[in-house]
This record gives sequence, structure tokens and C-alpha cells, in this order.
Amino acid sequence: MKLNNSRRNFISKAAVIAGGQVLLVKPLLSMTPFVNGFNENFTVGQIMDKFISEVPSGILKETVDTLKSGHKEMEVKGIVTSAFATIEVIKKTIEIGANFIIAHEPTFYNHLDDTTWLKNDPVFEYKNDLLQKNNIAVWRNHDYIHRLLPDPVTSSFLEKLNWKQYTTKAIPSLATIPLMHLDQVINYLKEKIGIQQVRFIGDLQQDCSKLLFMLGASGSKAHFNGLRQIKPDVLICGEISEWETAEYIRDARSKGDKVSLIVLGHIASEESGSEFMATWLKTKFPSINTTFISSGPSLSFL
Repeated sequence: MKLNNSRRNFISKAAVIAGGQVLLVKPLLSMTPFVNGFNENFTVGQIMDKFISEVPSGILKETVDTLKSGHKEMEVKGIVTSAFATIEVIKKTIEIGANFIIAHEPTFYNHLDDTTWLKNDPVFEYKNDLLQKNNIAVWRNHDYIHRLLPDPVTSSFLEKLNWKQYTTKAIPSLATIPLMHLDQVINYLKEKIGIQQVRFIGDLQQDCSKLLFMLGASGSKAHFNGLRQIKPDVLICGEISEWETAEYIRDARSKGDKVSLIVLGHIASEESGSEFMATWLKTKFPSINTTFISSGPSLSFL
């Protein structure tokens, strides 16, 4: 059937999905198998292999980036990217007809996604059954995405802040911004990434320019090394161990160091990496319906 221009323009527009924060999908035209005389089908393994092929370090011998559900031979009907494959995200994936979730963080509540200790656990069984009964594949993309150069989790976060221009190739996680007070930095972060509150240590009227971003859960040793080597005005983290990094900052200030700490929350600090992943998939696999769904924060505040 020959399509006129108005019809062609109409069917090439993206669909809008209610529920959850969504970044776009494929054109409706590609949902019709043989409009152009061919149909592109891809497996879960092909998607994984394509991404890994672009990582400078190549295949990692030891990694947490494994399939948590499904198998590599599954044909991909649609992809969802999210920070966490929560039960809510899984249900939304089912609703939109996708069958492949690419998450940045664990699915089963521990770094290695070890489920032996969760045998007969009702929450684990509910979530696992939901994935198995609906033939949903889940791949954790954590180690590989962080090894792209520059790390897109950090760079996409800084782009959202419009602060990437203040970084260098030598230290892409350090932004030397025009002088601001600490309270101004905090309010700017809250506005740009859409969070209601942060936790912090410091003098709200302190002048700040050198901001060191260690997003997610880098760990106290990495925090201490960054503080010693770079000597930032502010360390900005996703999450911390309160009895380690927070106490170090408190003692550093007590001895006279003018250093502050801002804790954003793990998801708030790294979710932009899943938005990057959706954009990458749309570019590399335009025939696949790809959707970013925000898993949102796990914690609420009074």
C-alpha cells in the first residue's frame, strides 16, 4: 500500500504512555512488520553484546552485569530502562508490551543478586514469579556502563545540571563552577534533578566552587581518596555510610578544613544513566520500542 505524505507523517509520530515518567519510544511505522519489505528482530543477547562491544575494557571476567531473569535467545518485543527493576516498573513493562528491562541496580536486594538466601521469601517469590510468568528478561548494566569513556552516568547527570562545561577530561567528575554559597548549590541541585530535600554537612554560607561528584555508592575509601587528592569545597554523593564518610567530613571541619558534604540519594544521583541508556538504544536499535521509566525514590521524608 502506498502511503501519502500526511499518512506517513502521522504514523511516524511517537505514542504517549500514561503512568510513570517516560522517554520516548519508536515510530508507530516500525510496529508494522513488513511495511518496508523486511522486519528486524533482535535477541536479548544481541542487545547486550552490542553495548558491551562499545566498552573499552571489553568483556569482564568478573561482573554483576548478568541476566537476572530470562535468557539471551529471547526475542525482544520492547525495552524498558530504569534504575531499578521494581515490581511497579515490571508491571508497567508488562502493560506496554515490552519484555526486556535493563536496570542499573540489583533486582533481588543484594549486589550479586544472590537468591539462595531468599528461598521461600514471599517478596522475592512474588517478584520472581511476576518476571517468569510474563517472560520478562532483566539485565543489570552497571559495570559496563560505568566503563564507557566518559562515564555516561556522571556526564549525563552533569549535563542535566548544565555544569558539564565546567569539567575537564582529566577529572570529569570535578566541576569548577562560578562561586556560589552552599545553600545556593543545594537549591540548584534540588531544582534541576527534581528532589525535595538533601542531607548535608557544612556552613550554608560557605563559598563553593570545586564540586566533586561521586554518584551512587562509591564507598568511603573512594570518598576519602577523592577528598585528599582533589580537596574539593563540596563532596556530592548518592549515598554514604553515615559512620564513615559523614564522620570523616565532620572531623575534617572540626580541624579547620572548609569542606562540605551533600547526599542526594542513590537513585536521584544515578537515574540519568538510565535515561542515557534509553537514548543509546533508540540510536542503535531504532526499530525497537524503547521506554525509560523512572523507578522513583524508595524513601519518603516527613
